[in-house]
Amino acid sequence: MRNPLQPKFHSAIAVVIWLLMALAPFTLAQTADHVIRIGYQKYGTLVLLKARGSLEKRLAPMHVEVKWTEFPAGPQLLEGLNVGSIDFGTVGEAPPIFAQAAGADLVYVGNEPPASAAEAIIVPKDSPIKTVAELKGKKVALNKGSNVHFLLVKLLEQAGVDYKDIDTIFLTPADARAAFERGSVDAWAIWEPFLAAAQRQTGARILADGNGVVSNHQFFLASRVYASKRADVVAIVLEEVAAVDQWAKTNPKEAAAALQPQIGLDQATLELALSRGGYGVTPVNDAVLAEQQRIADAFYDLKLIPKHINIHDATLQGTSTGTQANR
Repeated sequence: MRNPLQPKFHSAIAVVIWLLMALAPFTLAQTADHVIRIGYQKYGTLVLLKARGSLEKRLAPMHVEVKWTEFPAGPQLLEGLNVGSIDFGTVGEAPPIFAQAAGADLVYVGNEPPASAAEAIIVPKDSPIKTVAELKGKKVALNKGSNVHFLLVKLLEQAGVDYKDIDTIFLTPADARAAFERGSVDAWAIWEPFLAAAQRQTGARILADGNGVVSNHQFFLASRVYASKRADVVAIVLEEVAAVDQWAKTNPKEAAAALQPQIGLDQATLELALSRGGYGVTPVNDAVLAEQQRIADAFYDLKLIPKHINIHDATLQGTSTGTQANR
């Protein structure tokens, strides 16, 4: 016998399902507003911030959860930002330029001071190569679109070597280290702490670093949507980064000890890497943005990025280029 309540029951279920579907975007938006997803690399201030747990304590009264995701390098981190898997992260000078040229709707929210010596081109200890000019016709490993990409461009320019006259081998730091040790490449353009590790563990020799060549700013970036909606959370993250930076600057041994379990490198290597860092956080000013513009223009001239970009578009005051329009 048919249950007379069945039609009413099914109607009620349909109403509940409709309500859930209607409320889902609102619920997801509310959830997104109460979390910040931070992308970090294997080294740097954000690693210390994660280890100390001070950001979680600061955001707890606001009911904002912190979620951390590790990336092998800046380009991969900004791809995560572009596809919406993270809201905030830190990278060097070149990655945001490549990301912006690819249509990522990111914004610069802060930067650390120059750290020119924290990136370099290195060669094996027994390499006959003594100058950058001798890299002509040689294989140079680097992570495409990372900060060292611009370092390589400028050092070759200084040495009078055309960028096209070297064989660039694009590898992540881990793969580049393996190729470097095997002798599959002649040189490696790399940043800290991989630089200090290669020096101490393999006897690698610095061919040239960024001193007098590049600034090597470290930038903090956020998705435009998140930075617009939760400027308060972004401001707190930067305040906590600044506090950790100041602590690391005045307590390098303690900072190295705090990084050890996170990174797995020995104390002496980390102290060497930290000694080359830039400490402190400031808003991105016109002078720094102008420097970024020069880097972007150089990449465009070399056809390393597909179009000319305006760096000011990647600020909250700038005109959004919009990721959707470029997909």
